[in-house]
This record gives sequence, C-alpha cells and structure tokens, in this order.
Amino acid sequence: MMKTKLNITIEDGLLERAKVYALKKQVSLSSLIEEYLKTVVYVSPIQKNMLDMVDRLHPDPKIIAESHQKTSFYEGQKRKQGF
Repeated sequence: MMKTKLNITIEDGLLERAKVYALKKQVSLSSLIEEYLKTVVYVSPIQKNMLDMVDRLHPDPKIIAESHQKTSFYEGQKRKQGF
C-alpha cells in the first residue's frame, strides 16, 4: 500500500504526551496516528449492521415522555439546590 506524508499542527503538550505514549507502546508516532485514524474511518460490517439496526428503532413514545419528565425533574432539583 502506498504511503503519503502528512503535516499536522497540534498543541506542544499533546505532542509530547503522544510521543511518550508511543514510546511506552513501542510504536512510532506515525503508526499510532495511522491506527487511530483507521478506527475512525473504517466501519466493520458488524458495526455497520448494528448502526443500521439502531437507525431503524422506533422508541415507544411513553418511554420518551418518561425520560423528558425525569430530565425536567432533575433539572428542577439542580436549580432548587443551586447547581
């Protein structure tokens, strides 16, 4: 597979921490970044099927309404307690 160079700009502290992490894992920083990008970009067939299933779900309106009631209750409690 052909490789291409990439220049990126990141915070100094992040770069140093990434270098230490790569050193501990005994991998190059380049391969660490490449492997991470693969996890973000590529979706396995199993993951795709699961995401498709979730997209097809139609939640019960009662469950949604109950969730909104709980959220409203807890938000009210936070305001009441000064949070």
